Amino acid sequence: MWGRGLGLMFRARLDPGQGMWIGPCNGIHMFFMRFAIDAIFVDKTMRVVRTYRGLRPWRVVPLVRKAKAVFELPSGQIDAVGLELAAGELLRIQTDREWAAPTLGTAPRR
Repeated sequence: MWGRGLGLMFRARLDPGQGMWIGPCNGIHMFFMRFAIDAIFVDKTMRVVRTYRGLRPWRVVPLVRKAKAVFELPSGQIDAVGLELAAGELLRIQTDREWAAPTLGTAPRR
């Protein structure tokens, strides 16, 4: 119940490999956050609309036109895993079968 409403507020940290998906969502704020994050906004087809790297606490992200959801990741995670996230890039989420943990990546280009 509180996941979407509280998001990552009041948490001490977000470990590498962890994240939060919030949908529907087209804007976020960093009020009461204790750490920086990366944010990936996607449309209804999971195509990247906008990315923000290193969002610091007490900042506001303006509404992102056409965004329907956001992935919040530890700061630096986008670059650490080498995601190429140009606008229009299609994201896919797959589960690591051994650990049943979702991973984030870009779909193969055709």
